[in-house]
Amino acid sequence: MHRVFISDLHLQERQAPAFERFVECLQTESERADELYILGDLVEMWVGDDDDTPGSLALVDALASTHNAAVLLMHGNRDFLFGEKFAAATGVELINDPYCTEDGVLLCHGDALCTDDAEYQNMRQLLRSPEWQTDILGKSLTERQVLGADLRTQSKQGNANKPTNIMDVNAAAVTELIAEHRAHTLIHGHTHRPGVHRGESFTRIVTGSWERCGWLVRQIDNKFQLESFSLARRYGT
Repeated sequence: MHRVFISDLHLQERQAPAFERFVECLQTESERADELYILGDLVEMWVGDDDDTPGSLALVDALASTHNAAVLLMHGNRDFLFGEKFAAATGVELINDPYCTEDGVLLCHGDALCTDDAEYQNMRQLLRSPEWQTDILGKSLTERQVLGADLRTQSKQGNANKPTNIMDVNAAAVTELIAEHRAHTLIHGHTHRPGVHRGESFTRIVTGSWERCGWLVRQIDNKFQLESFSLARRYGT
């Protein structure tokens, strides 16, 4: 089994280097991998499947053009409004958070593990509630775009004033989740702190944010590798 895991691309404009590398990554990895997992925050903001901005339309086209590998998509804290219309248009499979593969690889976005940040967890519970999402999706696209921009601004301002340690995952929450699913490997994003953490009974691998460089985790059978690459050059060069 050959799998590739990415997260936290925060894509926006089609002309941005991260967007270009993402399209190239899809094309290249779909030729050699069996499955490609996107573990949340694929875009900086998603306000509904009717989003007709150039970047959103380009994203749909890029995903819809990927045919050789299965693409599985998990919601993050920026794109939790990806819905069935988006899945149908792109051919991706929406998966739950957390999600465990048949061979014991546990996947999550990572934000639910940041349990020390009580303020964030309360907001997460609100934004993920069916009632809130139904209410928001009932508004016009313009209203949702304004609301999304406001939420992004509030999030950035709030994070700037928080101690960095509470925005990382809680060790006890990690151990509990892995034990619940009887997994040997946990892969997540969200924290923007890429690394490989080996414990006595499991390994935790954190994907990186596509800011200064791109990041992915590659699984070939039972071997895992965290890889980085330039966003300034064509993918794979």
